[in-house]
Amino acid sequence: MGWTLEQTAHEVLGNQERKSYVSAVEKGRKNLSALTIQKFARCLDLPDAVMDPLLGGAPAADDPATQVEANADRLGAEVEDLRAQLKLSEALAVALAYEFAEGNPTDLESALRELRRAFEVAAEQKARGALPSNTDAAVDEIIAEVDRLNEAGAVEEAGAVLARALEAARDEAERADAKRRRLIEAGISQAVLERSVDSAVALEMERWRLDGGGFEALRNVQDVWYERGRDKGLRFDLEVAIALAPATEDYAANSDQRGTVRNDRGNALQTLGERETGTARLEEALAAYRGALEERTRDRVPLDWAATQNNLGSALQTLGKRESGTARLEEAVAAFRAALEEWTRELVPLDWAMTKNNLGNALATLGQRETSTARLEEAVQAYHDALEERTRDRVPLKWAMSQNNLGNALLTLGQREIGTARLEEAVQAYRAALEERTRDRVPLDWAATQNNLGNALRNLGEREIGAARLEESVVAYRAALEERTRDRVPLNWAGTSYILGYTEALLGERLGDIGQVDEGLSRIKSAIPVLEAGGHDLWAGYAHNVLADAAAIRDRMAGATG
Repeated sequence: MGWTLEQTAHEVLGNQERKSYVSAVEKGRKNLSALTIQKFARCLDLPDAVMDPLLGGAPAADDPATQVEANADRLGAEVEDLRAQLKLSEALAVALAYEFAEGNPTDLESALRELRRAFEVAAEQKARGALPSNTDAAVDEIIAEVDRLNEAGAVEEAGAVLARALEAARDEAERADAKRRRLIEAGISQAVLERSVDSAVALEMERWRLDGGGFEALRNVQDVWYERGRDKGLRFDLEVAIALAPATEDYAANSDQRGTVRNDRGNALQTLGERETGTARLEEALAAYRGALEERTRDRVPLDWAATQNNLGSALQTLGKRESGTARLEEAVAAFRAALEEWTRELVPLDWAMTKNNLGNALATLGQRETSTARLEEAVQAYHDALEERTRDRVPLKWAMSQNNLGNALLTLGQREIGTARLEEAVQAYRAALEERTRDRVPLDWAATQNNLGNALRNLGEREIGAARLEESVVAYRAALEERTRDRVPLNWAGTSYILGYTEALLGERLGDIGQVDEGLSRIKSAIPVLEAGGHDLWAGYAHNVLADAAAIRDRMAGATG
């Protein structure tokens, strides 16, 4: 025929703006009713002989197309009423009428319901386009273009304009999100520099929302801060992990998730509390673990319950070490034994080994405060049990931890024995631990083992005539203080400082160096106020005792030279 799309739309559909509809028909994208096919056939002068086989013959009286034709007057009247009521253009009304009537050729009522809804949406969209906008001018122009095309009945063209604009907006939004994410990351780094926990938490929450949110994602954010703070000895990171916990719990959907968050918070509080002079964080950790046990019940989640019992025991043990009594330590032993009822070697061998190790710690601390060696022997056995599963090849850092702890129990036993065999075993255990507990890898754990090695060497040095062991001991203590700084871990700094000061006094006496004795005295005196302020009565008592011993050494040396 040589017609354009506009001309075909006008001739067949009575609306030249429906050229996109005609284009879709040409490309086979429309499922047409028999009526619409006949309209195209008539306008294109196609003979019945060509069309009848495709249509299955001429339409009967009850053919769907005939029914639509019979209802055409009613449909037209309804369309005109709606158009006038909603103030829509005739072109848009006709375009919508064709679209929705064709989708329901035998069901006029369905067509009308769908059509009314389409007219209402079109009216709402037209009204929105007339309102003042807070978007940029380019968006306003696109909306105006869409409204113009809809008014002209070119609904599909309007949709294509919107689709292109939305795709461009999505690209722009991705670029904006990337920019925002980069600024957030810079902001988090700045918060670290400023040591602003609140800023770090707010920015992490913003990044988390930008990335899609979700409980597990937020918990992972919290874990990153916790693990870095734990492994690298970073107080700030632990504080951020603690501050993130309440927000994470807000997004918990059930008891399992709430119990997990409370347990995680307890871990961060305990880790930080171990490095602080006071006990407030440790008390908070106890409360967090007990809150977790309200959600993590033994009947419902026995393995999670055991995990929290183990963690509770660790916090109780840390508090017990700072107190002169044994009540907290006995509670710790009870918690570890409870955990072992569910964390069996057969079921969870590494968890069983961890709790055995922790049980050994509590027993060893109790044994240090008792005259009997029974608890200490139990502790040694618990560590040997743990090392059966905590092998160096399998879990090198855990193996090193248990070696260090075994050394502690052997050291205490060796201090009570006349010979040096246990002390030599302790030195061997510490040196083994340091093969995996390197300064680069776990600086604070490395420092703890250096401190313990210093203790064993000092005890050996006190039983020997020469100065070699005492000199090795001083070297180990001083190494520990390279990481155990006063600002970072004040209580541990004070603990190492006072015993180093005493060892320096001993070495000064052996070498006849009163200056070194004075240096040791000064070091002990600087440590005592920190221990007392931190509530570590036991260590403070030891420090006062060694201060008196060091002072006696100086008096002897001064008397001898006088």
